[in-house]
Parts: sequence; C-alpha cells; structure tokens
Amino acid sequence: MTTYIARIALATLFTGTAMAAGLAHAEPTPASDPQLAAAPQAAPLGRQAPFGYAVAGGASRTITIDQKTRYLNVTRLETVTINAGGKSVTWSFDTLDTRFFPLSHILPGADDVTVYVSESPQYFN
Repeated sequence: MTTYIARIALATLFTGTAMAAGLAHAEPTPASDPQLAAAPQAAPLGRQAPFGYAVAGGASRTITIDQKTRYLNVTRLETVTINAGGKSVTWSFDTLDTRFFPLSHILPGADDVTVYVSESPQYFN
C-alpha cells in the first residue's frame, strides 16, 4: 500500500511539474508574429464549424454578390471577403466537408445564393 501511495505522489509531482513547465512556455501570438496575424484563426474551442468561420483578414480574393448571383464557388480552406447587400465578411471556408449550403448561413438575407465548396488540393495525396 505504501508503494502505491508513493507512486501516486511521484506521478502527481511529475505531472504538476510538466504542467507548470508547459504553462511557462510562451507561445507566439498574432500580435507578436505577423505570419500568425495573417493566418485564419481557428473556430472557437469546443465548437465545430460546419460552414467555416469569420476571420480578421488574409483573404485571397474578394467576391461581390449582387441580385443576379445564384451561386458561389469556393475551395475548402480558402479565405475570401464576401460583399453582399451592404454587408461584408471575411470568411475562412475551413469546413467539415464539401456539402453545399445557402450563403444565408454566413450572411443573413442572402437566401437565394448557394455556396459550393470543392475539396482543397491540400487534401489530395
């Protein structure tokens, strides 16, 4: 029994030390690293992003949606700025899959536009 308790105590000691060392390690932040500032930010922790997520910048292109637009073609992992009806959003299409969906999931009021997501070449092997 004493050996068992000693093992638990040692495991707790080493785990606590490893955790403290991990917390002391400084990771680069978007403010300190320009490459991170331009990269799309991840979806909020613990949430899935079936349609992607809004980002602060780093769009590869700008798309303007007008009344005649019926579809939007994007590539999975692509980041674009979408202008529609006086609204604008920079969106990273870091989606769970390549299903199509209404643009209104991203921009309310854009019900007549369908977003088609093609697979990213980064996933091809």
